[in-house]
Amino acid sequence: MRILIVEDEAKMGLYLKRGLSEAGYTVDWVEDGLSGQYQAETEDYDLLILDVMLPGQDGWSVLQNLRRTKKTPVLFLTARDDVGDRVKGLELGADDYLSKPFDFVELTARIKVILRRGQPSDSSTIRVADLELDLTKRKALRQGSSILLTAKEFALLWLLMRRKGEILPRATIASQVWDMNFNSDTNVVDSSIRRLRSKVDDNYEPKLIHTVRGMGYVLEVRDGK
Repeated sequence: MRILIVEDEAKMGLYLKRGLSEAGYTVDWVEDGLSGQYQAETEDYDLLILDVMLPGQDGWSVLQNLRRTKKTPVLFLTARDDVGDRVKGLELGADDYLSKPFDFVELTARIKVILRRGQPSDSSTIRVADLELDLTKRKALRQGSSILLTAKEFALLWLLMRRKGEILPRATIASQVWDMNFNSDTNVVDSSIRRLRSKVDDNYEPKLIHTVRGMGYVLEVRDGK
C-alpha cells in the first residue's frame, strides 16, 4: 500500500517515512502543501498523512482542493489539537485526526482501520483463485499452505492481486512498490517477480503471474493454463 506524507519538519518526516517503510508500506514524503497537493492529485495513493501548518499552502486547503477530484483517505497528523481543529478537519473530509505528540503504534493502528474502510466487508483478505493474502496478519496462503514473503514481496503481491487482470508496466511496479523511477538498467522488478513467482506459482496450478512481453506483468487466471 502506498502512502504520501506531507510534513514540513524534516526530523518528523524522516521518522514517519522510515517507520512506515519498515512496516511494509511504500512511502513518499514532501515538505510543503503545494507539492503535497500536486503529488496527491497526480499519483495514486492509498492514504495521505497531512500536517495542517505547512509552507506554501496549509493542510486545510490541500484537503479542500483534493476533495474536488479525489477521495483518497486523509489522516491529519498535527500539533493543532483543539476540538475546533479536529471538527474542522473532519468536516472538510478527513478520515481521521491524530494530534502530536503521538504513539507510533496508535498511528499504524489508525492507518489500518482507515485502509480497511474503503474495502469490501471481507476486506482483510484478498483472493484470486486459491491464492489468499491476509492484509491484517500480512500472510499469504496458496491451497491453504503458508507462503513466506519478505515485506517487498508482500507489497508486490498485494499490488498484483489488487489490480488483478490489469497489465502493470515495470515503471508502475517500481513506483508503487519501491518508490523509484524505473531504470532499464535496473532489473529489480524482473528479479523480484521471478522470486515471487517461484513461491506463488512453481508448485501450484493454475499459474497466476504472467509476463506480457514488451508491456509488463499481470496476475490473473487464464483458461487452460
